[in-house]
Amino acid sequence: MSNSAVQTKPILLLLIVGFATIGGAWAFQIYGDLVPCPLCYIGRWQYYAGLPLALLALLLAARNADLASILLILVALAFAAGAVFSAWHAGIEWKFWPGPDTCASGSGSPSTAGGLLSQMRTTRVVPCDEAAWRLFGISLAGYNAIISTGIAGLALRARKG
Repeated sequence: MSNSAVQTKPILLLLIVGFATIGGAWAFQIYGDLVPCPLCYIGRWQYYAGLPLALLALLLAARNADLASILLILVALAFAAGAVFSAWHAGIEWKFWPGPDTCASGSGSPSTAGGLLSQMRTTRVVPCDEAAWRLFGISLAGYNAIISTGIAGLALRARKG
């Protein structure tokens, strides 16, 4: 793998898009009051694993291009896997195939025993087969699949020096 070069511009774009995407997911959850289903939470793992690796690859690009290149392969694999998972989740939302039987989520755990009954009255169950939000017919899971595919491509593009 000697003589390999790593391009930093695609890594910077990858990081900007990735952090904006996960930040947007948090904003929908916190400010938009959209409670994620269990599959939505799982659909974020590639950002938590891949973005730190991409940042490390960026920092290593000038000093150790071979290691940066290996990290970018891992980033691409993480986001490609995340894209497949998110596409599967979007298919569940479109009722193309069934989701897990146990796929529902509430809005959190009570902080006190006395608050349990109150929370049971206000807990929203979020099924995985209903999109909480769509734009142009595409759900957040669908956008996650599209964006994750693009980020995987950027990671591979950064390796071509």
